Amino acid sequence: MPFARSAVLLTTLFCSQLLTAAPRESILDYLDSSADAYAGLAQQIWDYAELGYQEQESSALLQQTLVQEGFDVEAGVAEIPTAFIASYGSGEPVIALLAEFDALPGISQTNSPQREIREGKNSGHACGHHLFGAGSVAAAVAVKQWMAEHDVTGTIRLYGTPAEEGGSGKVYMVRAGLFDDVDSVLVWHPYDRNTANTLSTLANKSAKFRFTGVSSHAAVAPERGRSALDGVEAMNFMVNLLREHVPQETRMHYVITSGGSAPNVVPDFAEVFYYVRHPQAETLKTLWRRVLATAEAAALGTGTQVEAEVIHGNHSLLPNATLSQLLHRNLEQVGGVSYSPAEQAFAQEITPTLNLESPLLGMESKIQPFAQELSMGSTDVGDVSWQVPTAEIRTATWVPGTSPHTWQAIAAGGTSIGAKGMIVAAKTMAISAAELFEQPAVIAAARREFEERRGADFEYEALLGDREPPLDYRMGVN
Repeated sequence: MPFARSAVLLTTLFCSQLLTAAPRESILDYLDSSADAYAGLAQQIWDYAELGYQEQESSALLQQTLVQEGFDVEAGVAEIPTAFIASYGSGEPVIALLAEFDALPGISQTNSPQREIREGKNSGHACGHHLFGAGSVAAAVAVKQWMAEHDVTGTIRLYGTPAEEGGSGKVYMVRAGLFDDVDSVLVWHPYDRNTANTLSTLANKSAKFRFTGVSSHAAVAPERGRSALDGVEAMNFMVNLLREHVPQETRMHYVITSGGSAPNVVPDFAEVFYYVRHPQAETLKTLWRRVLATAEAAALGTGTQVEAEVIHGNHSLLPNATLSQLLHRNLEQVGGVSYSPAEQAFAQEITPTLNLESPLLGMESKIQPFAQELSMGSTDVGDVSWQVPTAEIRTATWVPGTSPHTWQAIAAGGTSIGAKGMIVAAKTMAISAAELFEQPAVIAAARREFEERRGADFEYEALLGDREPPLDYRMGVN
C-alpha cells in the first residue's frame, strides 16, 4: 500500500481546516426520536439469528423498512437472493452505506449477563450484525430525510450485504460491478469501544478440503481400508509444522467438519475447513499454495484423494485517512454511550466473565484517540475498499473488554446497551454522509488518497476466483 507520510499529513491538515460544518440537527433529532423503532428492528434480526445466505427474514425486514421510507429497492443482486441495493435521490455524488445481517453458527445465548443458551437456537449474533444492519438503515433513512428537507442533489445508497461471516457476500457484489459508480463508502461495526481509526485488516482465504478413501472394518480388515480421516490429520499435522516457517502476521486455523461416524469403520470421507490470513494479498497467495501442497502430500501419503472447494476470499481493508478523519471528528461530536443504572448493573455482572486483567468499564463513554490500526480479523469490506474510498467506525455496542464471536457479545447486543451503541454509529455516519454531499472537495481528497494508496498498477482480482456464491455453505450447520 504505497502512500507517502507527507501525503497523510497534508490530508489531515486539509480535512481539519475544511470540515467545520455543525452537525445536522434534523438528522440527530430524527435518530433520537426514532431510536426505539430501530432498536426494535435490530431486536427482530437478533431473534432471527439467520446464517449466511439464509437471511431471508432479516433481509426482507430491512428491505421493507427502506421501501416504506421511500427508497427504491433492487433485490437479489449479484445472483444472491438476500442481497439488495436501496437508493434514494439521483445523480452525483453517490454516497454508500453497508448493512450486514448474518449470524454465526454454533454459538447461542440469551440476553442474560450469565451463560444461558437459547432453547431451540444454535446460532447467534456474536458479531453484532443485527445492529450493523439496523443501524445502517437508520443512518440511510436519516440522510434521506435530510436530503428531502433541504433539496440536496445526489444519491444515498444502502447495500444489503449477506454472508460476511465466511461467505464473502460483498466480493460478489464488487465483482458484479455494483460499486463502480460510488464516490465514497461509510461503514461501521459493533465493538466494545468507540473508534474511527485508519483501519486495515488481514486478507483471508478459505476452503473445505475433502478427502476420499476406502471404507473397511477397522478390526477385521484394516489393511483394505484407506482412511480419509488419516488424510485430514496428516494435512493438519503438516500445516501445524508450517506455522514455524511463515511470516509472523500469518494466521491459519481449521475445524474438522467431518471425521467419520464409528471407530470400527475406516472412514471413506473426511473434511477439514481452513482459513489462511495475512495483511498482504500477494503473500497470502504464496501461503495458500503451501497449504494446498500439504493437502496433496497428505493424500499421497495416506493413499487417499483430496479436492478443495474455495469458500471465500477477502482482500485487506485499504485505509483512507481523509474519510476516517471525517468520521472521527463527527464521532467526537456525537459522543459515546452512557449507561443507565440497569445497564451499569448488567455490565458489572458480565465483566467477571470476560477474563480481563483489569476491568475496562467506562470506556463505553469515551472516544479513542485517532490512530492507525491493524486488525487481525478479516472482512469482505476489504474488497469494497479497493474499489471505492472507504472508512469505518466502531462503537461500543458491547460491554468494554468483550471480544467478538463470544456469548457475551450476543448477550449485550440483545439489550439496550447494543441499541445505544448502534444509534451512536447511525448518527456519526449520517452527519458524515451529509457533509460529503455538501463538500465535494472532501470526496475529491479521499479519491486522491485512495488512488495513491492503491497504486497506479493495481488491478483487482477476487481472491475467491470465479466461483459462484456458495449459497449452501451454511446449510445443515444450524
